[in-house]
Amino acid sequence: MALKAGIVGLPNVGKSTLFNAVSNSAKAQASNYRFCTIEPNVGLVDVPDERIDKLAELVHPDRTVPTQIEIVDIAGLVRGASKGEGLGNKFLANIREVDAIIQVIRCFEDENILRDEGPINPISDKEIIETELQLKDMESVEKKLGRTEKMLKTGDAKLKAEYEVLVRCKQHLEQGKNIISLGLAKEEQSAIEDLFLLTNKPVLYVANVDEASMHTGNKYSEQLIEAVKDEGNQVIVMTNAIEA
Repeated sequence: MALKAGIVGLPNVGKSTLFNAVSNSAKAQASNYRFCTIEPNVGLVDVPDERIDKLAELVHPDRTVPTQIEIVDIAGLVRGASKGEGLGNKFLANIREVDAIIQVIRCFEDENILRDEGPINPISDKEIIETELQLKDMESVEKKLGRTEKMLKTGDAKLKAEYEVLVRCKQHLEQGKNIISLGLAKEEQSAIEDLFLLTNKPVLYVANVDEASMHTGNKYSEQLIEAVKDEGNQVIVMTNAIEA
């Protein structure tokens, strides 16, 4: 099964434009209004691999088939999505199904492109998305925590260990931190694997800059890079419209 990555972000930050830039099997409508995308767009992206080229030179196959990543263009999240704002529950469910998140952050000024959150602020935008994902994860963790707590009286050691992991996850989320940064061991992950937690997925940030900044970046992309430097996640600076 191909790796599935979901493109997420606030409305009108360039998600569908990025999707159109990378997908070689589908195109998405990219328009200047909220929720231009309702149902997720799905496309496939070939993964370049020098090893395939070298093998092809040796065996001369009739054709070569590279590995592909499935890319999902998910509708824009808004503040309050975890409580259902802007069809948030539907969009968050789409994120739950992917293996990794590509978070697009608006790092360009353009008065012709709608923006609900005031002046351009990549750090605030990132925090809005993360807060909504964390709140939804908190809901999932608390529900399972309640169910597990009721069964603890059975004395099952496995349930006790699972309960302790859930408590740690709840405390971590309460601190405004993503589950992936908790560093759970493989055996501890089993306690939450059925929850498909949104903040337990690796993240790649895309700083969508204006054309003049596509090679150099700008003050907004620099702010984003500084903000995520301790996360261990990569930031790609690009102009989505040019790439598309």
